[in-house]
Formats: sequence, C-alpha cells, structure tokens
Amino acid sequence: MRDAVVVEAVRTPIGRRKGGLAALHPVDLTAGVLTALVERTGVDPATVDDVVWGVVNQLGDQSSNLARMGALAAGWPVTVPGTTVDRACGSSQQALHFAVGGVLSGQYDLVVAGGTEMMSRVPLGAARSTGEPYGATVLDRFGVESFSQGLGAEAVAARWGLGRVRLDEYALRSHALAAAAWDAGEFAGQLVPVEGVPADEGVRRGGTLETLAGLPPAFAADGVIHAGNSSQISDGAAGVLITTSERAGALGLTPLVRFVAGTVVGDDPVTMLTAPIPATARVLDRAGLRIDDIGVFEVNEAFAPVPLAWLAETGADEARLNPLGGAIAVGHPLGASGAVLLTRMIHHMRANGVRYGLQTMCEAGGMANATIVELA
Repeated sequence: MRDAVVVEAVRTPIGRRKGGLAALHPVDLTAGVLTALVERTGVDPATVDDVVWGVVNQLGDQSSNLARMGALAAGWPVTVPGTTVDRACGSSQQALHFAVGGVLSGQYDLVVAGGTEMMSRVPLGAARSTGEPYGATVLDRFGVESFSQGLGAEAVAARWGLGRVRLDEYALRSHALAAAAWDAGEFAGQLVPVEGVPADEGVRRGGTLETLAGLPPAFAADGVIHAGNSSQISDGAAGVLITTSERAGALGLTPLVRFVAGTVVGDDPVTMLTAPIPATARVLDRAGLRIDDIGVFEVNEAFAPVPLAWLAETGADEARLNPLGGAIAVGHPLGASGAVLLTRMIHHMRANGVRYGLQTMCEAGGMANATIVELA
C-alpha cells in the first residue's frame, strides 16, 4: 500500500504588509521556495510531477497561475506543470491534501505543495472592488448584508464568553512564544534566506495588557477584537516536498513525517470561524486517535477567539497549542499560511521527538481543513 511522506519543508520569513518582502514579485518569492526544496534534497526538478500551490488573491501580480510561473522562474523544465488552489486561508493546506491524494492514488510519485501570498501587492478589499462577492441569494438565505470575519470573531468571543483581557493575554502569549522560539534558534533550519529580511517581521517584544488596552475595537464600537489580538496582514511563502517512503528510499532521502489523515468541513458561514472544531473531531476519528494522543497542535490564530474556542471545545492541553507562537505574532500570509504552519510543526516535531501533530485553520465562508501527520 502506498503512503505519503514529507521529505523537506521550508518557508520564507514572514514580512509585514509593505515591509521587507514587499518589493519582491510573488513569482520570485515562490521560485525561492521551490529552489530551496530541490537544493536541500538534491532532487532533479525534472522528476517533479506537479506543483500544487495555494493563493487567495488571484489578481494582479498573483493572477497568472503562480504555481506554474514560480516553477518557470526557478528554472525548472517546462515539462513540470503547476496548478493554483484557492480555499481561502486554508489554500496551501488544501494544496497539501490534493498533493497527498495524488501520491496515494499513484497519480504522483513526487510533488510539491505550498503557497504564497503577497498582501503588500494586493489592495485590501480587492475582492469587493467590482461588486458584491457573495451574491444576493446567499446573503438573503442567511439574513445578512454581508459576511465579515471580524464580526464572526466578535460572535465567537461572545458565544464562548471570551473577554478582552483573556484575548489580549493570549495575544501576548503568541508574541512571547514566537520571540522565545527565535531566540532559541528554532526557526533557523526551516528558513529560505531572503536578503534584508533575517526574521519574521511581526514579532513584538515587551508588550503589556496596558499597551493593548489602548487599541480601539476594529469591528464593533463595543467590541473586543482589535489589531493587537488579530492576525497580522503579511507576505510570505512556504512549501513541502511529498513522495512515498519507497521513492524517498530510492532517492536517499529521509522522510520527516508521514501523512496520517486529512479532512475539510463546512460550518456556519456567518460565525465563519468555528469550523476547526468539527474538523478536529473528524480528522481524529479518521486517524483513530484521541486528542490526548496529539503532541502539538497548530491552530491558526486568525483572531484570538479562534484557538481559545477550539481549546474550550476540544479539551486539548493549551501547552501543546501553537508552542512557537502563531499568526498574531508572526503574521498570516493567507494562501501560504497552511504550509507555513505545517513547516513550523514538522520541524518542531523533529526537534522534540513529538509523534503526532495536528494542524487546522478556519477559512472564509465557514470552512476548515485539518491534517494529522506522524513523525517518520
């Protein structure tokens, strides 16, 4: 029976919007990740069956099938195809699932999955610039004027009784863990060097509850969600190289992790951010595992209520949640974030002997992917 293993996982530093990565073309940032994957493994790029790449804002510089253009910019043979995937914030995690499915079915023997998002080069609100993106029929069905992730975050906070202090404490935790991870050199082995950007640009040190208390609510006048307890708008890219154990052995490569199970679910599109909870239950069931079997969780910090509500519903150990910080500190380059989280999780598992890791992300429209991998 075929399996699917990851033999390399890399990411760029995550840049702030209009920060150190902003001048780079998304094609070139993508090419840098693809180049690093083959340089680190010694794989002949001509043997790569496909590049499956997540991108959310497919307009402007990111509109011409970034997977294919990135491979060409990396100098790969024209025989290597590429396809671009959009499942909102889970795009590169979905790219991973598509790539793994191709390996397990025999369609692929060696495939790259990942994603890029250059939010510096995409006008905010671009999806709305030409009209209502959701359609009147959908809005009428749910009795809303529009869907809003920010108001969804407010609804999650209210439903789970998460006050502003608790959310801000979690935000400070994210920054503190990310800073500690950088100080300990935990990210060094996974980074693709980018000139002038030696580290993730969003990590802040020395924040306090008093500092965060001065930030105004972002989505509701009496709300608890603000810039300090929300994910940062970011640029970045990440990718993984996937094959079978048999092929890895033939190539002299050591598998890092083995794919155990994956799923994608839908949930309430108005609250929008709760789907990681049922996604976690389903992927654990498919894997035949319990929550306590998992040694590390990566739950994307789109807004602080998302991982906190997930904790409340799953009963997971908070010490195992986002141990290297998350998107509140590091940033959230939409289409790349799934691959960024997976890369961070894989290297953490390898460094600490963690057997199982679980990754899940909320996605616009009320969806979530979830993935479980096992240390190889």
